[in-house]
Amino acid sequence: MRTAYSVETVRNAERELMARLPEGALMQRAAAGLAAACAQVLGRVAGRVYGSRVVLLVGSGDNGGDALYAGARLARRGAGVTAVLLAPDRAHGGGLAALRRAGGRTVSGESTPADIARADLVLDGIVGIGGKGGLREAAVPLADAAARSRAAVVAVDLPSGVDADTGEVRGAVVRADLTVTFGAHKPGLLIDPAREYAGAVRLVDIGLALPAEAAEAEALQHADVALLLPVPGAESHKYRRGVVGVAAGSARYPGAAVLAVAGALRGGAGAVRYVGPAGDAVIARFPETLVSDEGPKRAGRVQAWVVGPGAGDDASTVAEVLAAEVPVLIDADGLRLADPEAVRSRTAPTLMTPHAGEAAALLGASREEVEGARLSSARELAARYGAAVLLKGSTTVVASPDGGPVRVNATGTSWLATAGSGDVLSGLAGSLLATGLSASDAGSTAAHLHGLAGRLASDGAPTGAHDVANAIPAAWRDVRGD
Repeated sequence: MRTAYSVETVRNAERELMARLPEGALMQRAAAGLAAACAQVLGRVAGRVYGSRVVLLVGSGDNGGDALYAGARLARRGAGVTAVLLAPDRAHGGGLAALRRAGGRTVSGESTPADIARADLVLDGIVGIGGKGGLREAAVPLADAAARSRAAVVAVDLPSGVDADTGEVRGAVVRADLTVTFGAHKPGLLIDPAREYAGAVRLVDIGLALPAEAAEAEALQHADVALLLPVPGAESHKYRRGVVGVAAGSARYPGAAVLAVAGALRGGAGAVRYVGPAGDAVIARFPETLVSDEGPKRAGRVQAWVVGPGAGDDASTVAEVLAAEVPVLIDADGLRLADPEAVRSRTAPTLMTPHAGEAAALLGASREEVEGARLSSARELAARYGAAVLLKGSTTVVASPDGGPVRVNATGTSWLATAGSGDVLSGLAGSLLATGLSASDAGSTAAHLHGLAGRLASDGAPTGAHDVANAIPAAWRDVRGD
């Protein structure tokens, strides 16, 4: 599990640790890890540390101090290190002295563009994890020069200008190739749009004691997902494994039903019941499906329902499913047709799976606002509807109605932005609900498998939703190590 903590929690842990260590020891730990990471980068881009050119972008405070001490270590190994001081009067004194003793030089900005243009590596130590808003005006030209250069850009703790707690980006920021973060991941390193600017992320352990219950976000890894995947036992049969009902599709969108069933058949449930007007299309593609045209109430017993993909304006079916006393996944048209009070009054678990546009409509916000604040948007929807929310997008996040860490999906590919992909995800998550997983576990497990299946199906090229569905078994085996 990759776990992220708020700035306040990290700061408290740092204070507790510093009280037990000699003065400056914690910063030296961070600087040692940072310098080691930079040395590895220089080995790739310049062939070696000795003789390479490094530029430090140094703000005030400890973030700049980390950069200065790391720069001093690189200078002692023969790198030519130049520190650009954005606030010379407030630069970290100990770090500045260490850099100068090691042979590094400092500038205040006049020759900065030329230095950056010649650099092999630019180290971003402008703003620390406590920064809010975008870069200050004086720092913007430095970020622009780094972006235009051929240098590898390494961020100290997180890219300057992003919000560590939320992943929001409100102004100009540094775009890093690598972010070296200390003690713990921060939510902004896992969640877009900030994640896009972090590049690869390396965690340096500096000895912080962080309580698991204080986590703000978590990203499941293969091992975590493997523990959640349902595996039938020797005494299992199709009904004991769970039955998922799929109420989806319409005369206009029969394909949505087919794709939702495709995902459901690969999600671990023992059987799939389909209800809706696309029964012929479903049976033609998946003859193992149990098809009914008498509505959800008469379809037979299920352990979970999926409702909404391609439903058009069939509000009555959505209402009928919401009245069922089993877990329900609501997607696509179902999100628009569902009565909010009917959702809030449900006693069985509910999982809503909107994309940013659908979430914006439910929140009365713009799509841009949701995409720019994915963490808070998912949490607000979950609290407003009393349901787990899987907010799809460049970073898929799953928020629970009772709070707790938001789950962040670590798999996926931009090729998943294709028609019908979300229908496959809904069927997959609904099937996992039917096997007995909680709404949060079903959503985050499905997102992990779906993202991995997207990678396998595309292999770097365009792919279709049916290809993603077909790749789910391979993703399942990959997660389990089979």
